[in-house]
Amino acid sequence: MILQFIIRNKENILYGISLAVLLFLLKWLEFRFVIVDHALEIYIGVIALLFTGLGIWLALKLARPKVETVIVEKEVIIERAPVFTLNEQALENLQLSKRELEVLQLMAEGLSNQEIADRLFLSLNTIKTHSLRLFSKMDVERRTQAIEKAKRLNIIP
Repeated sequence: MILQFIIRNKENILYGISLAVLLFLLKWLEFRFVIVDHALEIYIGVIALLFTGLGIWLALKLARPKVETVIVEKEVIIERAPVFTLNEQALENLQLSKRELEVLQLMAEGLSNQEIADRLFLSLNTIKTHSLRLFSKMDVERRTQAIEKAKRLNIIP
């Protein structure tokens, strides 16, 4: 059936193919003339497109952070502190008075001498005297050393 159609319309098909080839040649020639007439503008446009693409790529590369943030999730086991029990033996060995123990506990809370004096309704000089006696009895030179030693001896929590 298709073969009969081709045989009957052989001239029409050849005519259509020749018109299509002629149209293709005309468009190709038109394209070549456009390129020849506007070659400089086309070259400039192609170079502009290349540099635009290069600029975008370079900007993205430079703007990317160099340090990547890595989040690590790690399970931390927190042991509950045992109930504090006062070491009476260490307290007797150091021969700390009740007031000196109270000053030591307030030091461990991070209070300054003036804040301790205000809290205990004592003068600043009295607190300094208690502190010096405390340091002497505990054989330390600084507040931090006294607090660390008292915690180690279970005198303060």
